[in-house]
Amino acid sequence: MNFKTEFEFELPMGYVDKEGNLHKKGSMRLATAIDEITVLNDMRVQSNEAYVVIVLLSRVITSLGTLRGINTGVIENLFAADLTFLQEFYRQINESGHTRREFTCPHCSKPFEVDLASLGGE
Repeated sequence: MNFKTEFEFELPMGYVDKEGNLHKKGSMRLATAIDEITVLNDMRVQSNEAYVVIVLLSRVITSLGTLRGINTGVIENLFAADLTFLQEFYRQINESGHTRREFTCPHCSKPFEVDLASLGGE
């Protein structure tokens, strides 16, 4: 069995950098215990609990388009739809170890599977 620790994604909207370049494709690694512990010691998180997601995502996102590095400034400037997507993506890969999620059709009640990594693309 091949254990996967990094997962590719495509943002629904995309991050626009200072030069106006759009970055949509990226990758995220599984979080470690130290990732989640270190975030709690961050002064920004201590003064605003909601900031935990910003710091945590900046630690586990390993690439986004052609950006040289991912920091809290990048995460802070994501569109709300992308931040929501990344939070769900983080939860999914860290809880189950894959990007597939099962849903139930609201019309016929049959289960079906969706790969969250493919949801962001056009």
